[in-house]
Amino acid sequence: MTLVGLALAGAVKARARELGFDRVAVGPAEPPEHGPAFERWLAAGHAGTMDYLAHGRQDRLDPDRLLPGCRSVVAVALVYARDDDDPSWAPVARYARGRDYHDVMRPRLVELGEYIARAGGADVRCRAAVDTSAVLERDLAARAGLGWIGKNTNLLDGALGSWFFIGVVLTTAELEWDAREPDRCGTCTACLDACPTQAFVGPYALDARRCIAYLTIEHRGDISEADGEAIGEWVFGCDVCQEVCPWNRKAARAREPALAPGSPFPPLEALLDLDGDAFRARFRGSALTRTKRAGLLRNAALVLGNRRDWHAVPALRRALCDADLEVRRAAQWALDRIEGADAG
Repeated sequence: MTLVGLALAGAVKARARELGFDRVAVGPAEPPEHGPAFERWLAAGHAGTMDYLAHGRQDRLDPDRLLPGCRSVVAVALVYARDDDDPSWAPVARYARGRDYHDVMRPRLVELGEYIARAGGADVRCRAAVDTSAVLERDLAARAGLGWIGKNTNLLDGALGSWFFIGVVLTTAELEWDAREPDRCGTCTACLDACPTQAFVGPYALDARRCIAYLTIEHRGDISEADGEAIGEWVFGCDVCQEVCPWNRKAARAREPALAPGSPFPPLEALLDLDGDAFRARFRGSALTRTKRAGLLRNAALVLGNRRDWHAVPALRRALCDADLEVRRAAQWALDRIEGADAG
């Protein structure tokens, strides 16, 4: 027996919660309303070197290109923030401290899609997507009522804050849609004011090229002196605009054990001694592999330079012989800052 409309939507939400998702909403599979803004963002160069965003732009502007005939979007949230993280993980953005969220979410989204197909009937097709697929998942999730897009460009929910991953299932099933959430940011500009690199060109508009998350993860090669200083203590990603958000003060905490950190994060001096095999072994199954070995070691050197800790000098001097040029240059930059501070 198949379910339709409102009944199917209710059953899908129940199944999503059984799969461990913290919130679920259903909306239309229409072209994202911020599609024109996305195109202007690309044209302004705000994507930096993330060329894949432009390559898949047509798919991102129309979900029907990914799943012909799709009618509905099932959007889910999985909370990742915790209060019991080891302090050693402080230089790493909260979302990357446990298992790679793609590995945690994708199998469950696929299972949810299979459930929808079985419950919806023989002709129902589904496609699961996290952020590796060419969809504007944040826009689709906002249209479904999973939350509202905040001034820091993150999706926000009154109970979950912004500390959650987004996943979607596109489906040809006709489901009852949920109401949209109103924008509750009001006059608050805490996120915009706190950004260490002034990466926001205005409310709801981020220049990724100036964002610490982009610089420490997506950017390859050298980082400018000014940006190196602005990175501060961040080795991978940045949480500043979320940490200052009032909606995150009492946000829900993660229930998913796979998102908890495992062993302590290595001292930054020890990171500089990791060769390729050791890097892959230490961070296998983690989002930290995204920045690759050279990027993570470059970031570690920059942070050590910002700390101006003389105890890091031996490790930084060894890094001057690293096989990767960007690591060698970052190590020299850090040594110059430490030795300059000591001379002063």
